[in-house]
This record gives sequence, C-alpha cells and structure tokens, in this order.
Amino acid sequence: MSKVLIIGAGGVGRVVVFKCAQHPEIFSDILLASRTKSKCDVIAKDAMAATGHNSIATAAVDADDVPQLVALIEAFRPKMVIHVALPYQDLTIMEACLQTGTHYLDTANYEPKEVAKFEYSWQWAYHDRFADAGLLAVLGCGFDPGVTGIFTARAAKHHFDEIHYLDIVDANAGDHGKAFATNFNPEINIREITQKGKYWENGQWVETEPFEIHQPINYPDIGPKESYLLFHEELESLVKHFPTIKRARFWMTFGQEYLTHLRVIQNIGMASIEPVMYKGVEIIPLEFLKAVLPDPGSLGDNYTGQTSIGCRIRGIKAGKEHTYYIWNNCSHKAAFEETGAQGVSYTTGVPAMTGAMMMLTGEWSGKGVFNVEQFNPDPFLEKLGGHGLPWEERFDVDLEV
Repeated sequence: MSKVLIIGAGGVGRVVVFKCAQHPEIFSDILLASRTKSKCDVIAKDAMAATGHNSIATAAVDADDVPQLVALIEAFRPKMVIHVALPYQDLTIMEACLQTGTHYLDTANYEPKEVAKFEYSWQWAYHDRFADAGLLAVLGCGFDPGVTGIFTARAAKHHFDEIHYLDIVDANAGDHGKAFATNFNPEINIREITQKGKYWENGQWVETEPFEIHQPINYPDIGPKESYLLFHEELESLVKHFPTIKRARFWMTFGQEYLTHLRVIQNIGMASIEPVMYKGVEIIPLEFLKAVLPDPGSLGDNYTGQTSIGCRIRGIKAGKEHTYYIWNNCSHKAAFEETGAQGVSYTTGVPAMTGAMMMLTGEWSGKGVFNVEQFNPDPFLEKLGGHGLPWEERFDVDLEV
C-alpha cells in the first residue's frame, strides 16, 4: 500500500482519483491538489461516496511554484506523483520530485507557455538526474500518448520482427450538444491542433499545413469519419524507440461545425497566445477564450456516442508482410455513469492510474526518465480491460491508411 499525490482537478484528475480509490490495496492514501482546493473537495467527496475509500485528502498548490510543491510533497510524503494538470507544469513538478525523492508520472509532454511547441527534449534531459537519484519518471501515460505506445510495444514484442508503418487513429464520435467545446483543456487543445502537421517518413520529419491532409477512415462500431493528419507527441518517442519504422502518422477526426468555429476563432485572433492590452490590462486572447468556453469537465452529462483510438500497423514477421489493428472503444455515457466524467477524460485517466499501479507494484521499474513503450506492455494490457478500457485486435486486415 502506498501514498500517492495527484496534481490536477480537471476531468482527468477526477477519473484518476475515482480509479485509484477503487484500489485501496495499492493506493492506500490519496492527496488531490490543485490551484483551486474547492474543486478537489468536490472530487474527493464524490470518489469516497462512490468507492468507499476513506483516505482522500485535498490541498491547494500552485504547480508553477517549485517551493510550494516541495513543501506539499514533504508534508504528505507520497511514493509518487501523478501529474494530470497542465503540460506547462511538467518541469516544475519533475523538479519538485527530484528535490523530495519522489517518483513521477504524467500524461502529456512539456510545452513552454509562450510557444505552441511540444516535444520530449526538455523532459528527456532530466534522465540522468532521475537516474542518479534512483527515481523513475514515466512520461505520457494517457491514451494518446500512452496506450497507443503500449499497443505499439505489444505489436513489436509479439507480432512483428520489424514494424515499418504505423498509423495512430483517433475518433471521437460523441455528441455533447454544445455549439463548440473542447474535450480537454481548451487552451492546450487549440494550441495543439492549430499548429502545423508533421509526420515521420524515411528518416525525417515532413511538415504539412494544419488540416491539409485528410481522408475518411472507418472506425469500429462508428463507421467512416473524416480524419485529419496532425503531429502528436508520441510519434517522436515511437520513431526513436522503434527505429525500423519507415513512416509514422497520427490521424484525428473533426466535424465540419467544429472546424468552422475553429477557423473563425483563428481569423478573429482569439487563438493567439500573444498578449494584447485591453483597458490597461495585458491579456492572452486564447486564455480569455478558455474562460468563456464550456469547461470540459462539465460535458459528461448527456454526452452520447463513443471514442475509438488505436494503432494500425504494417510490418514483417518471419519474412512475410502482415497487418495488425489494435484499438479501444469507450462509451461517453458509461464513463460518466462510473466517474462523472466524459470519455475523453476517462481514456486519459484510466491509463494514468494503471501506469501508476505498474510502478507501485514493480511491474514497471527503472531509474531515469522513460516513455511507456520502453516497458513490458503485457502486465499493463492485462489490467487495462478490467479497469474499464477493454481492447481488441485484428490481424491481416485492410488498414485503409
């Protein structure tokens, strides 16, 4: 049994608390912290009522402030920190973990607040410091990144001698009834999808204009959905750790109404991260937009439909070419009924809890900074279905992409 500190009280934080509370034999004491303690209090109360876990405490912390983080960690003394707040805060939380001798796990890689650019270099640079301290840091343990990397590791371990082509396909076929809303932090979401696309081919990155490349892709139990090529962070780590990959791409679905709203937001400057003066006060347009858009954590009620995320892989086994498709479908309604959060939060929070479980039980171990695909995928995937995200696989099928 171990103490665990969870930082972040959004939709993903809510799911992580609920799922950890379902396993008191591993997560004996839980502390949920965020800038707004009242949000933590609501989640803790709901989780204890739903699960019977009787040791969930809350605290306020500014995750941009290393001394505050260090003080909180030293007061609680957790075995590890599960970071599901903002990716801007990855490095401050990692620094606090180093100063306090605490293991670390997150779901999204670092990006500087002033530049819409996310890559692993900043966090990989911490490897030696974590190794020297005898600590383990696990990066990107959500679904994508996260389970998609573990799916790829399973393919490499069991089904291919060489992976040559990898396409990660992500569909949200849900309907939340809002004119425009994002399924996770609006600021992070809009920064992510409006930057230029990028994919890996023949040993180099190929850049595209935003939403330039798209095609319909059929998703299980959903059907065809127009899917757009984006850059996504797991591509960077997967082509590093599976060097036989000749091409790696990431596809995500968007509805036309969503894209129309997004285009207007960009055209009128509301997607900008450059400060502007308004009545003598400096504001960031995108931060203001975030304040007026629906809170992603509020979308779960009456959210219908499902997500479908998986990996479509082509490669060589015993000298012959084969294809492989592995995926999960998640119901928004079922996710909300269990945790009070919609499916996008659920598909991120469940893997984060499962990865923490792998670390605390010793199934995943090491010293330094690692991506999830560097660990044994089998024990993680053996648990994932029972935690609410069952997965399926098909062999030698038409991959479409």
